[in-house]
Amino acid sequence: MWNYNFYVYIITNPDKTALYVGVTNNLERRLYEHHENRGNRKSFAGRYYCYNLIYFEQFSDINEAIMREKEIKGWRREKKELLIAKTNPNWDTITFK
Repeated sequence: MWNYNFYVYIITNPDKTALYVGVTNNLERRLYEHHENRGNRKSFAGRYYCYNLIYFEQFSDINEAIMREKEIKGWRREKKELLIAKTNPNWDTITFK
């Protein structure tokens, strides 16, 4: 059986005023794409310069990941902030080394 990894993630802009929720199968690549896309007025993340990872969850089933992404996207900002604060209270940028 194949092992797959899918990620639901939240990124923010440098001022931490905008939140973007997404899903991907390659988190490092997707973060790079968001960074390269900054300033692009055609996308939400680009328009608001969202490229700093502040939260993520890992899934092995894409359907579960998509359901979770939709769930979080439907939340008010306050609830998203509480979710982020549980694991990242200072909203520090998460990096990969």
